[in-house]
Amino acid sequence: MYQSNYGREGFSHITIAGALAHGMKEVEVWLQTFGPGQRTPIHRHSCEEVFVVLKGKGTLLLGSSSMKYPGQPQEIPVFKNSTFSVPVNDPHQVWNSDEHEDLQVLVIISRPPVKIFTYDDWSVPHTAAKLKFPYFWDEDCLPAPKDEL
Repeated sequence: MYQSNYGREGFSHITIAGALAHGMKEVEVWLQTFGPGQRTPIHRHSCEEVFVVLKGKGTLLLGSSSMKYPGQPQEIPVFKNSTFSVPVNDPHQVWNSDEHEDLQVLVIISRPPVKIFTYDDWSVPHTAAKLKFPYFWDEDCLPAPKDEL
């Protein structure tokens, strides 16, 4: 299985079973590791997402999709052997808030490959979030566009 940090220091991603890499149609499974202090971008996607914390502890920052902006996020502590989910289209960020130990999570998403919308901060309107598709770990798996001529 291919492992990379995709240009993000203190981060590691492995697609264990995926739509594009392994022909799965309904779910994708990732193993992600965040070094101390590292976090995902603030983002949302139109799929369900479930996390199982394998190692370490951290914080899930969870905004709202029901308002114009994500708003002030809820801070939800996560820890080894805990499971948490993120509702469809709710802006969120996973943060290894521990200063000493890695946070390692098993992530299961529905409807791959995922289209991710990123936010510069929690006050950015949902309509101004930036689409990233394909996402970094899907770029090598999608077929190259065909020349129409």
